[in-house]
Amino acid sequence: MISTSILNVNNVSIKYGKQTSVVKNVSIAVKSKEIVGIVGESGSGKSTLIRAVLGLLPVGGNVFSGDIVFKDKNLLKCSEREWREIRGSRIAMIFQDSGGFLTPIKKIGNQFVETIRSHFSVSKKEAYDKAVFMMKKMQLADAPSIMNSYPFQLSGGMKQRVAIAMAMAMEPELLLADEPTSALDVTVQAQVVKQMVELRKNFNTSIVIVTHNMGVAAYMCDKIGVMQEGKLVEWGTKDQVINNPKSKYTIKLLSAIPELEECNFVREEAAYTGD
Repeated sequence: MISTSILNVNNVSIKYGKQTSVVKNVSIAVKSKEIVGIVGESGSGKSTLIRAVLGLLPVGGNVFSGDIVFKDKNLLKCSEREWREIRGSRIAMIFQDSGGFLTPIKKIGNQFVETIRSHFSVSKKEAYDKAVFMMKKMQLADAPSIMNSYPFQLSGGMKQRVAIAMAMAMEPELLLADEPTSALDVTVQAQVVKQMVELRKNFNTSIVIVTHNMGVAAYMCDKIGVMQEGKLVEWGTKDQVINNPKSKYTIKLLSAIPELEECNFVREEAAYTGD
């Protein structure tokens, strides 16, 4: 049977060196245009899991069982050449502190244009125009001024949005986001999450977002997986997980939130958009 999923993580276990497995027999499937949230406390293995998808585990990290299939390609068997063709253009990743990955001694515009031209056969002007367009989509008002700035001249939130704009400019088939909003205030979170949802709408991008914020997951995700101590203890549609959780851990996780943050999140977005 042909899979309808763009990404299949099948019984994956991951460990560092000789330590106990930090991810234990996890399986998830992501369909085309679907947004999947992976939630759980720090140390549950959620970030390790999505880093493994893009072959970006830290030194010593190893997927020792299972497979990770992107469309028809087993990513665990990719050569370096194949990874260069996949990373950025077909699968992009947003890190928790994406702004920290910007080169401090190069202007934003130069970095953005180089990133676009490394994946698309376009002129410098076309790349520049696309960069400005994507930054405006991220509600960075004075995009030309930002393009002429160095990273140290921007706030943390601005740098994060620039880095997210770079990832989105690649129009990836799959976007992996590792706590992309945790360092941002709630209003900026609303802006960033709204644009990630727009990416799915405009470019048919599938998204996997790792977050500890159940409100963000409740707002933007079609499906939610809950991880505890390296295991996937809950998996289902957003409504199933939030309204009818099966795992005791998920129930505790939800009960620890006085008011599901989706409500506050929606109010912040409404205030931002003027709705």
